[in-house]
Amino acid sequence: MNEYNNNDNKTGGGSVGTENQSPYYTAPGPDGQYGAYAPRQQPVQPKQKKGVSAGAVVAICLVCAILAAIAGVGVTYLLLRDKPADSAELPPVAEATETPAEATDEPEVTDAPADVTAEPDQQTGALAPAAIDEAVGQNIYELAKKQVVGITSEITYTNFFGQISAASVSGTGFIISEDGYIMTNNHVIENARQGGYDVSVLTYDGTEYTAEIVGYDAANDIAVLKIDATGLTPVTMGSADDIVVGNAVYPVGNPLGELNFTMTSGIISATDRTITTDTDSVPINMFQIDAAVNAGNSGGPVYDSDGEVIGVVTAKTSATGVEGLGFAIPIEDASHIADQLMEYGYVVDRATMGVSAYTVPESVAERYGMVAGAYVTNVVENSPAAAAGIQERDIITAVDDKTVAGSTELTAIVRSYSVGDTAEITLWRNGETMTVSVTFGESQKPVEATPSPEPQQNQQGQYYGDMDDFFRQFFGFGF
Repeated sequence: MNEYNNNDNKTGGGSVGTENQSPYYTAPGPDGQYGAYAPRQQPVQPKQKKGVSAGAVVAICLVCAILAAIAGVGVTYLLLRDKPADSAELPPVAEATETPAEATDEPEVTDAPADVTAEPDQQTGALAPAAIDEAVGQNIYELAKKQVVGITSEITYTNFFGQISAASVSGTGFIISEDGYIMTNNHVIENARQGGYDVSVLTYDGTEYTAEIVGYDAANDIAVLKIDATGLTPVTMGSADDIVVGNAVYPVGNPLGELNFTMTSGIISATDRTITTDTDSVPINMFQIDAAVNAGNSGGPVYDSDGEVIGVVTAKTSATGVEGLGFAIPIEDASHIADQLMEYGYVVDRATMGVSAYTVPESVAERYGMVAGAYVTNVVENSPAAAAGIQERDIITAVDDKTVAGSTELTAIVRSYSVGDTAEITLWRNGETMTVSVTFGESQKPVEATPSPEPQQNQQGQYYGDMDDFFRQFFGFGF
């Protein structure tokens, strides 16, 4: 109601006024206080009744009859307007049995199989949403609980203050045979392998095993372990050759070493990525995923929608603010290596020279009168390198016409050759450059690099010797 009276004076609780006041007045509310508005009651004067003539009554009846006829014709037209031509009756109206659901924009989810793909609409060309089976993830996880394992190793190290400290290294693996063979990344067990520490394997039911390191391939970051168990559930190997961008993936692992048996989901983001995981590693072919993977997921499986393993989680981008960039080794590549590790303990069908090497950066080479390249720290006995006369402390600078800037380039170049191929190796020794011919042989069981004598000086005052000790002496770290 209006808050003001017609005299533009606020009504605040006054009583009934005179005849020339507003038709609204302030009336007491339920609590007896004034403030509510109500219309003023005006006296009503009764009207005088008048008679009706007979002629008027007849005229009124005629008008009513005409109006009724017009109304009947209109209704008949409306009812017959949409009647089928071959039927004299209107179609029956179905009786509503329930209140229809409120219309929404949400697409209806059906129970179609998970591998149904989106098909373009024939008229619009737009893609229809693919059907989703919510049971897929649950089924995969039920499989993963039987196939995925946690891998841990307690290692000791000397800290900055010279004190002995302990640390736990954690990763993931998965069962590849009923009798206890397990695949993982080499970097998951590398510190334990080099330090001679025990490697523990933990299954979903809490059973813990001490694992044997069967073999490893640092170049492709694959390792195989063995536990004393039978009747295990191995994974089913799928095919990464058939994957396309957009395929669903389900990694399972132990992120952060604490959140055991975590499953995430995503899609294939890209294929055939060449990834280098650290400064001394060889580029590895991987496929890219956007599913969340973190430290501790390494070595774990990537499942497809059929519950088959198509890759091994190996790396992720660690840059601050970057998400959804994980990488996995295709299962065909990993399985090829694992098969050889289980049979021979190492990879046998790869060309090799038989040397271990570190990188000599160009800045260090210029400062100390050396050359940049791959510094040889170990030559395997009876290897192609030994037969060609390559020695420890040599620096390899080229293979045929390919420049060798460091150990990474050397490994990648050698891997491009086949067993039996011959190449000219350019190397630097005690200030002199020379060339030797090497015929590549099959890979041998890996040998850990052994320390060489302390750095020495040649007649020109140039250093050579154990570069690990050399760099540690001058720069406080090793390579």
